Amino acid sequence: LRRGDEQSLGMAVRTLDGMAAGGMYDLLGGGFHRYSVDDRWLVPHFEKMLYDNALLASTYLHGWLVTRDERYREISRATVEYMVRELLLPEGGFASAQDADTDGVEGLTFTWTAEEGAPLELLEPFEHGRSIVRGVVDEGTRARLFELREQRAKPLRDDKAIASWNGLALAALAEAGRRLERPDWIETARNLGSFLLGPLSAEQGRLRRSYRDGRTSGPGYLDDYANIAHGLLELHVATGELRWLEEANRLARLAVELFADDEHGGFFLSASDGERLVARTKELDDHPLPSGNAMLAHVLLRLARIYGDIELEGRSVGVLRLVQQALERAPTAFGWALCALDLHLSPPREIAIVGSVASEVARAALAAWQPNTVVAVGQADHIPLLAGKSPVAGKPTVYVCERFACREPVTDPAAL
Repeated sequence: LRRGDEQSLGMAVRTLDGMAAGGMYDLLGGGFHRYSVDDRWLVPHFEKMLYDNALLASTYLHGWLVTRDERYREISRATVEYMVRELLLPEGGFASAQDADTDGVEGLTFTWTAEEGAPLELLEPFEHGRSIVRGVVDEGTRARLFELREQRAKPLRDDKAIASWNGLALAALAEAGRRLERPDWIETARNLGSFLLGPLSAEQGRLRRSYRDGRTSGPGYLDDYANIAHGLLELHVATGELRWLEEANRLARLAVELFADDEHGGFFLSASDGERLVARTKELDDHPLPSGNAMLAHVLLRLARIYGDIELEGRSVGVLRLVQQALERAPTAFGWALCALDLHLSPPREIAIVGSVASEVARAALAAWQPNTVVAVGQADHIPLLAGKSPVAGKPTVYVCERFACREPVTDPAAL
């Protein structure tokens, strides 16, 4: 999606379509099951994970922005709706997962028989005489079957809120809320940001690993800091509130202090003052989640371009040097590092917005998917990208810059 050439886009579209055909994707209630156990991507392991759904909500949103295929927009919307409906906790955080089993039977909630009202042409055999819904489901049929399904017992929910997974959810909520014009999602994202910086943080502003029933457990790891900083950057763009940018900057710099390997580059998984281990490890490749090193490298590059900070950029480049040879050997294991590398190699481009992000000129500036453009919003002389910038004639104003050299400020969307 980032490259946009015919071959790359074709690969991305084929993958997005295959995942969304039904089975792995819940055609009735939105959201994605954890993985498929067959080569058709039909039969899933029915567990639904917060991190999968957060990452895929963003991926399909970006797919829509690049291709303008409305199916991808709808899948992104339905996936965020699923997260809010089934995983949102009263405290403002998100639960980790929904189980695969209901009453001890895998997939019982999500599978059907013809006698239960599902059209035969949509049913693909599963187990225990039950079937999976797959194919093109019209909205009337989807709504009817979903209403019937809602009357069933639901899988148990793991209501532990894990910091790093919630950081990914924050990014998905904030960006989808902004792009799909859902102020309710943006408000949910604000509440999540406050939860992460409040109940899920300790004294001195350090993160904890997880939260459940009013109690936290364990110090935060590298991926907790990296993913939450990532989410806070998206929340800043969605709201225009400086607090979130400043907190992203604080957490990223704290992560450098706690996790950096000053001798060899990159970042350790655990903090320097954490539990004494035989050896501190580094995780460089992505698993189901982006690696903490790759995500922090990506965050630091964005902050370096907003704050004009060469040291932060150097820390990010240190990660890229560590994975350089591995990127060539096994690029699919380093997707987020490749995103960071793409950003690093791209010409620096910055957008500074003074005024409401809901203004027409700001919306026009932010309409396209621009993964290699950094954005800062507000009037703040202590933030280099925003320093000295003010509204023109009292109107919301956009400054488009390269390495802090800015074009004439713009107040008319047509001029962008």
